[in-house]
Amino acid sequence: MNQDVVTRMLRQVASGEVSIEDARTALSGVELDEETYEAAIDHGVFNKVEPGTVVRATLSPSGSSALVVLIFLWGVGWTLYWAGAMTYGLYNGWQQQQLSYYLGMTMVTLIIMGIVYLKWVLPDLVVVKHRRGKFVGPKDPDSWQQYEV
Repeated sequence: MNQDVVTRMLRQVASGEVSIEDARTALSGVELDEETYEAAIDHGVFNKVEPGTVVRATLSPSGSSALVVLIFLWGVGWTLYWAGAMTYGLYNGWQQQQLSYYLGMTMVTLIIMGIVYLKWVLPDLVVVKHRRGKFVGPKDPDSWQQYEV
């Protein structure tokens, strides 16, 4: 993916390749006022862009944070617990109310993990695609068949 200089510099600072002081000196001549920043964010969201353009709609948070990893580990553990207890209950003839509780808790845990994935892990990119004009070729009227009922 094509990255701009500022994004590449931020990723290098985050990975430790470049120190914060070096990044500040490298970006000291860069000026970005609020109007230009808003125009860059709104480009492709409110303005018509070329098909195939990749637009970053917002600044997305990092998906590799410790909290996200902890929530996924928590979710996998609880999902295994609820699903395992439900399977155990199915084989031992538990009542439907208890089995539906375990199924519901499994689904709630998976939904929480899905929300966290959509919010903090999934990249916030939009690929702009436009519909093409449809072309209907001419039909020869002599090739039509007359069907009678």
